[in-house]
Amino acid sequence: MKSRGIKILMSMGAAALVMGSVVVQASPEDDRKAFQTYYVEKFPNTEFSDFNNGVYSISESFREQWESIEEFPPYETFVEEGEEEWNKPFKNGKGYSSCFGDNVSAIRPEYPRWDAQREQVVTLEGELNRCRTDNGEKALKWKRGKLAHLSAYISYEARGKKINVVIPDDPKALAAYEQGKHFFYAKRGQLNLACADCHVYQSGQHVRRELLSPGLGQASGWPVFRAKWSGKSKSGDGLGTLHRRYGGCNKQVRAKPFKAQSEQYRNLEFFHTYMSNGLEWNGPSYRK
Repeated sequence: MKSRGIKILMSMGAAALVMGSVVVQASPEDDRKAFQTYYVEKFPNTEFSDFNNGVYSISESFREQWESIEEFPPYETFVEEGEEEWNKPFKNGKGYSSCFGDNVSAIRPEYPRWDAQREQVVTLEGELNRCRTDNGEKALKWKRGKLAHLSAYISYEARGKKINVVIPDDPKALAAYEQGKHFFYAKRGQLNLACADCHVYQSGQHVRRELLSPGLGQASGWPVFRAKWSGKSKSGDGLGTLHRRYGGCNKQVRAKPFKAQSEQYRNLEFFHTYMSNGLEWNGPSYRK
């Protein structure tokens, strides 16, 4: 049969090569390159390395306000509390270092990752709680509080290290990646919106007073201190995990959120973070 040539298709964020009637699924690396190129071309005045600063990388006025706040960052206290929690021994005399080692700065870049033995994506917060339960301690709440403080401390120690999520050449790992990608591009809720509607196609646009951030770099700064969350907390603790934000986004489009650390959100984090490979980790961070 005569070749009809090669066409590049973009459907639900997945690029496919079509040659005649043969469809070749794009690789994760193809996806990542296309994703990053999209933002570099859409925001030509933003240096690639600056995309890990979210909306502050694309708005001069927002950046000025943010830089002022960063002089005395509201998450600083929680980083210190996270360090105290890290150094606090378990009842059995062991501690987090018994699970992760003593080099705290090397921990954050290890997650999310595919665990071939358990055949699932594992995250930093998930492994912190696993360390606790394996040592006879109660698991911490997923979205805020001590777990977010621990994550903030670990993320702070890893600032400047590159994001380098690996998608193994393993059918089950690739399936988890594809499920995360599907989640990012699939419409849901009464408002019929996908993550990509706000953070790809409409990134840089305003929704009321909110500037929609680029999807590139979003996963780099977590956990995040949000003024909005602080106002809802009696203690003023506005620090939250990435899965807390995933749930909040689902609620905003009037969809029922999944539980934090559900398979759906872990796979989403796998895809979401992989798209930012090459940028630096810079958590914790401040967002409105």
